[in-house]
Amino acid sequence: MAALASPERLQLLEWLRYPQTHFAPVRDGDLVDDGVCVLFIATKLCVAQPTATAHVQALARLGMVTSKRISQWTFYKRDEAALAALKRKIAEEL
Repeated sequence: MAALASPERLQLLEWLRYPQTHFAPVRDGDLVDDGVCVLFIATKLCVAQPTATAHVQALARLGMVTSKRISQWTFYKRDEAALAALKRKIAEEL
């Protein structure tokens, strides 16, 4: 749950929910099918690439996002099934 305490990570999850609304089209890959390149995430968050990578990797370790390597870039997208399961678990705990 500590990973979700970060406003940047929560914002990132929201942006990844509708990537076509929040990110420019990508040359390599598809925003919906493949996800968003970490470089675009860093730019949108106004942080350096290593910081953006740390944020998305924290979410990936929790299973909230998946990564996909295309050429030399890593793309990230939300794992909707994992997020739905997390919401159910939180609701059960409350």
